[in-house]
Amino acid sequence: MNSEKAYNGLSFDELKEFLEEKYLKFNTLSFIDADPISIPHRFSSRADREIAGFLAATIAWGRRDLILKSSNRLMGLLQNAPHDFIINADDDDIEQLTGFVYRTFNGHDCMVFIHGLRHIFTHYTSVEDVIVEGMKAANGSLISGLSHLRNVFFSVNHTRRSEKHFANVAAGSAGKRLFMYLRWMARKDTKGVDFGIWNRINPSELFIPLDLHSGNTARKTGLLARKQNDFKAVAELTAELRKFDPYDPVKYDFALFGLGVNEKF
Repeated sequence: MNSEKAYNGLSFDELKEFLEEKYLKFNTLSFIDADPISIPHRFSSRADREIAGFLAATIAWGRRDLILKSSNRLMGLLQNAPHDFIINADDDDIEQLTGFVYRTFNGHDCMVFIHGLRHIFTHYTSVEDVIVEGMKAANGSLISGLSHLRNVFFSVNHTRRSEKHFANVAAGSAGKRLFMYLRWMARKDTKGVDFGIWNRINPSELFIPLDLHSGNTARKTGLLARKQNDFKAVAELTAELRKFDPYDPVKYDFALFGLGVNEKF
């Protein structure tokens, strides 16, 4: 059935071969240095990687060199010990974050996010715990799990302006940075890029991180018809990619993003 569908001139098998080739090309250790995933790769503990990854993913829009510069600065403000800072920083330490700014994410937002993470790591051992708790309450729905995570995160005192920096996928947001973070934490392979440190969220359940680059490539290949980059487009593209690999559909993020950024297609 799949082999009968044409993708802008390519058969199913031809496109699968092409995507697999590009996935293998870009999913290598050389990918790390210029990507925000390099920030959590600085750390060895699970908690440090979860926190550093969450914060780096939160500000991962715009030029990648500026994302990395600001993410590294933020890690410095956290004394290069994210989990210890989240749990033990006093008011004076947290006040040092007021000067941090990356585009529309300012020092106030940064302090809100530190308090949100402190709330999570005070009451849970992992961000994954919160998501799974929400999934269990909603028949295994990952989207419900992410909504629960967002609600728990923002149970701390905060202003509405900070909420825009945490995607609400249940309300239709594409959630590119959030789904990228989940890819980092939950995807498992032997390439050494993604961490695969979460074991209760199956890679088959993940959604593709959709941005300008991957969206353009997906449309050129005939994988995505929807013009708007929103959650409906994410769901459409992910469903199509599950036909090529039902167990690990978001591995093709490497192919789509890599083609969009690094190659003319």
